Amino acid sequence: MFPVFRPQHLSGLQLVSDLCSGSLQGAAIGSTDVSLSPGKIRAGNHTADTQTAGSVCLLLQVALPCALFADSSSQLCLKGGTNAEMAPQIDYTLKVFKPVVEKFGVSFDCDLRMRGYYPKGGGEVLVTVTPVKELQPVTMTERGNITKIYGRAFVAGVLPYKLAKDMSTAAVRTIRREIKELYINIQALQEKEMACGSGNGIIIIAESSTGCVFAGSALGKKGVYADKVGIEAAEMLLRNIRHNGCVDEFLQDQVIIYMALAKGRSRIRTGAVTLHTQTAIHVAEQLTQAKFTITKCEDELSSNVTFIIECEGSGATNTHL
Repeated sequence: MFPVFRPQHLSGLQLVSDLCSGSLQGAAIGSTDVSLSPGKIRAGNHTADTQTAGSVCLLLQVALPCALFADSSSQLCLKGGTNAEMAPQIDYTLKVFKPVVEKFGVSFDCDLRMRGYYPKGGGEVLVTVTPVKELQPVTMTERGNITKIYGRAFVAGVLPYKLAKDMSTAAVRTIRREIKELYINIQALQEKEMACGSGNGIIIIAESSTGCVFAGSALGKKGVYADKVGIEAAEMLLRNIRHNGCVDEFLQDQVIIYMALAKGRSRIRTGAVTLHTQTAIHVAEQLTQAKFTITKCEDELSSNVTFIIECEGSGATNTHL
C-alpha cells in the first residue's frame, strides 16, 4: 500500500479528533493505517495548521459536518493554502459551496484574514459555525437559465498585474464564443496587503434562475502563459453548465455528506457522476443509515445525459449522530 497521508490529511484528522474528543492512532505523515474513535462533539475554539500550502478548504470540508452538531457555536482557525492545486479555492468555497449547503440549513461565516499560495502557504481563515438541531433535505432538479457570469482574476506578490488582465481577457473571449447574450464581468485584481507569497489564478462563477451555482477555476504555474490559465478556467465552467445539471463536478461530491445527514429525501440532478462522488456515497452509507440511489436521465430533445442522485437521509441530530 502506498503512503497517502499528507500534511493536510493529518491536520484535518487532528482537527476532527479535537472537535469530537476523539482518540486518534497512527496519525503520521505517510501513514497507511489510521484509526479515529470519536467521542462527544466539543464546541469552542479549534485550530488546524497544515504548516504548508495544504488547503484550508479541505480542512473546512472535514470539520464542518462535525461542528454543525455541537451544542453551541464553534470557531475554526484554519491555516495553510487558500488558493491551492487539487482543492477548491477559498473563493469557490464562499461563492459556490456556501450558498448551496445553506439550503440544507448549514450556517457558517468565514473571515478571510490572509491568502496563502503554493509553496509557501501562510493563508488563514476564521470560520464561525452555528450549530443546527437537524439538517433539512434539498431538491435541486431544475437548473433553469444561466443569468449571471462573473469572477476574479488575481495576481499577488511580485507577479505583474498584466497577468490578471490577460487571464480575464482570455476567459471572457472563450466564454463569449458559446454564451453571447450575457454580460461577463471578470475583475482583474492585484492582491497586496492580504496575501502571503506570490501567486496568480482565476475563478469564474455562473448563477442560474433557480439558484444553482457553478464555477470554473485555474491557478497559474511557472512557464504557463496567463491566457492559457484563463482559457482553462473558462472551458471548465462551460463544461459544467453544458450538461444541464444543478451542481458542477466539484460540488457534486461535497454535498453527499449533507444529503446523508439530512432528515428526509434529497434529490440533486448532476452531470456524469464522478469517482469522488461514488466514494463519498460509499463512505456516507457506511457511517450513517442513509441510502443513495443514482438514476440516469436522457433528454430526448438534446444529447444531454444527467443523473439524479437521491438520498433518504439518516436524520442526524445534535444528540444522536
